[in-house]
Amino acid sequence: MRRVRRHMRRSWPVLAALAALGLGSALPVHAQGLVPADFFNAPIDPSAPTAVEAEELVFDSVANIITARGDVVVRISGYTIAGNELVYRRTSGEMEVLGDVRVTDPAGNVSQSARLALTGGLKRTVLDSMTITASDGSRISADSADFDQELRSILTNAQYAPCGECVDNRGRRIGWSISAAKVVQSAEDGSISFEQPVLSLLGVPVAWLPYLWLPDLSDSSLAMLPRPSLAYSEQIGVKAEVSLPVYSTRSTDIVLTPTLLSRQGFLLGAEWVQRFDQGSMRIKASGLYQLDKAAFTFPDARRDMRGAVQAQGEFQPIEDWTLGFAYAAFSDSAYFQDYLLDPRRAGINEVYATHLTAETYVDARVQQYNLLGDVANQTREQQGLALPNVRVERTFKLAPGAGHVTVEGRVLNIHRVRDNGSTFNGVAYDYGYAGTRLHGMAQASWQNQWIAGGAVLTPFAGIRLDAASYDRSTGQVFDPAVQAPADGTLLGVTPVAALDLRYPLAARSPGITHLVEPIAQIVYRGASSVQPGITNEDSQSVVFDDANLFSYNRFTGIDRQETGLRMNLGGRYLASFDDGNHLELIAGQSFQLAGDNAFAMANRQNAGVGSGLEATSSYAVLGAYGVLADRVRLGGKVQVDTATFDIARAGLGVSYAQDGWSGALNYRYAEAVAAAGNVRDLHELGGDVSLPIDEYWSAHGNYYWDISGNTFLQAGGGLTYNDGYLNVGANLTRTGATHRTPNDLRATVSFRLMAPAGFDAGFSNTLPLPNLMQ
Repeated sequence: MRRVRRHMRRSWPVLAALAALGLGSALPVHAQGLVPADFFNAPIDPSAPTAVEAEELVFDSVANIITARGDVVVRISGYTIAGNELVYRRTSGEMEVLGDVRVTDPAGNVSQSARLALTGGLKRTVLDSMTITASDGSRISADSADFDQELRSILTNAQYAPCGECVDNRGRRIGWSISAAKVVQSAEDGSISFEQPVLSLLGVPVAWLPYLWLPDLSDSSLAMLPRPSLAYSEQIGVKAEVSLPVYSTRSTDIVLTPTLLSRQGFLLGAEWVQRFDQGSMRIKASGLYQLDKAAFTFPDARRDMRGAVQAQGEFQPIEDWTLGFAYAAFSDSAYFQDYLLDPRRAGINEVYATHLTAETYVDARVQQYNLLGDVANQTREQQGLALPNVRVERTFKLAPGAGHVTVEGRVLNIHRVRDNGSTFNGVAYDYGYAGTRLHGMAQASWQNQWIAGGAVLTPFAGIRLDAASYDRSTGQVFDPAVQAPADGTLLGVTPVAALDLRYPLAARSPGITHLVEPIAQIVYRGASSVQPGITNEDSQSVVFDDANLFSYNRFTGIDRQETGLRMNLGGRYLASFDDGNHLELIAGQSFQLAGDNAFAMANRQNAGVGSGLEATSSYAVLGAYGVLADRVRLGGKVQVDTATFDIARAGLGVSYAQDGWSGALNYRYAEAVAAAGNVRDLHELGGDVSLPIDEYWSAHGNYYWDISGNTFLQAGGGLTYNDGYLNVGANLTRTGATHRTPNDLRATVSFRLMAPAGFDAGFSNTLPLPNLMQ
């Protein structure tokens, strides 16, 4: 079954050619004298369906043979031929059914043989009228099929439908299909060209093109088909767009996207895609003249002309190496958000090279960061330019039982034009400083694992070297409110030693296996400086939970590091049920035993403030995850201040799904941390529900409430149609005053094509909605 789907995705017309082997009208069949002389004199039913069914379809371009294998059934004008294989040898022109062949005529007469040759007019008729129904239910049909000397399959008046006849058991049209006046498929590379293709949804033609070329029928290729969509926002009104390939070849695509906006006029997008042997590149441009620029409150958006140019490419010149680039220029940073456009990689302009093998990872980039949204140009100047950002890792396996050595290095050089700082509820934040900062880090470590008496010991030893410099004089705009460090250089050496001890215990009871694993870690970092990068560019966020409870360094980057002697204590419990369900609990606490606590040190980035790691005894953390009764999924995290037993942070999610009914309940809490400028508790509760209203139709809705603000956070709902081959949805969402995108009303319409057995061979045109929980 899986092989059928794979071939159909890569070489639909090739499969169609196989199908062609079993079609035609009733013409003489020569069976080597194995059937009675009057066997084919039975009345012919010209209206009977013509088709070939098989479990596996194979095209051997080297031997020039097309084969259908496994429970082959050929129906031709009332006749039925069944066998193990149907083979067409294109070089000699021979066509035959092999293996336990059974032939049934329209009158019910049956003949059996080891092989059956299809010759003369029947073979030609087979190639002139064809339909194939694969075991996954998809169907390919054409008025005729032929093959040229370049191993191309040529189909005339062809149609592909993943849903077969696309009529359900109640006589309703379902799914989608593609038809074309002529289809040519190359056996050399699997590419497909269509003359006058038509896309039909629920049997209704919705899009036509004069010509279309696709590399195959994979999901990325089908995304090139015309994609109409509808959306709405208060600033632009109703948005109706369709993407149309106007030029398409093996190496080039040109796509136009005309868009009508009821409040802002006409927006035109154009995209050029160029493919090469070792990669591809694309350039997209879009823009418009705004009819109502006063609809926007952001000053940079209130202009006559708005638009953007986006370019990206990726190449693999040699094995294991990838080279690429991404660049975007735009009239204003709110353009993508306001017009519901995909920003793709507009957030970072970069050139990069990546090398990846089982033992080695190299990633080198030059990057310019672009803030998107309601962000002024001067704020974008506060973003850093990374020249360069390099990361290297290499693992060396030692002799058996001796463990492995890992060598890694980082270089991060940041240049910034303008100081980046702000004040939040009276608390100052310095996000970055004008000038040039260079930080290089190299670390070598050894790790092994020993098992003794049921205990698992993992020793770790390493050494880290840091070199950093900061030159403020290269900046241009300085803010007196920020507190930049003095110019200078820093050299540091940090020895690291750690021991991880675990003692897993397993027990068995009827229907369930229990695993209890106590865990203890002790980690020493003899850092010469807790600020090895001088400035802090990549370690400004610290969240302590079960995910990093047993981590040797919880800072996210190299500009900050833990120091002193720390112990992590906790454990893990896993209940595995025989029916596949499970429940997992992870809990523990971290203790600063000696040395400086890096999380308690004052800093203008407020890294570590409110994390729960500032005290000698950290907050206790617990994570719980599980699947119960194959229908209920749950996950939760909680952080508890062990000094007062107050809950500092908590999150809980529970979902249920069965027979089209589904629902989810989400809860999130974070206490106010005045030292970080958070003067109000974050306290949110909400849910999502979906219920079937017909065989293919379902309704869904969501509602989230800001408990602390005593107001709704987001409300929305919509309808979805899904018959297993075609998915169409409509959604309406409104946000509240305390949402990250406040008082925003948006509507979207999306559709997606799916191939047999639910394989997603299409595309989704759903526009992103505001994040509920941020």
